[in-house]
Amino acid sequence: MKAVTLAVAICLISAPAFASCKSEAAEKKLAGAALKSFMTKCEKDAKATCVKDAQAACEKDATDKKLRGAAKASHMKKCVADAAKTAPVEKCVLDTMGM
Repeated sequence: MKAVTLAVAICLISAPAFASCKSEAAEKKLAGAALKSFMTKCEKDAKATCVKDAQAACEKDATDKKLRGAAKASHMKKCVADAAKTAPVEKCVLDTMGM
């Protein structure tokens, strides 16, 4: 749970660092298919960034717990899955998208 909290905190901190997808699309004056394509890619990138941050936090937690081998793999799988299910990770993606 400690790792999930850390992952969520990292994600919430990193989200504002990105220009929101909506504002970036507005700056580029995108419309129609170009806007749809841009927003799809932007959402995918935002989600990947949030998941990457969660993985880094889980990795740190596994290192702190001195886990190795199968125990580490199991911990990482559960930790990242738990982080992905939390509302703040979804908020991280939505904030990045400007929603």
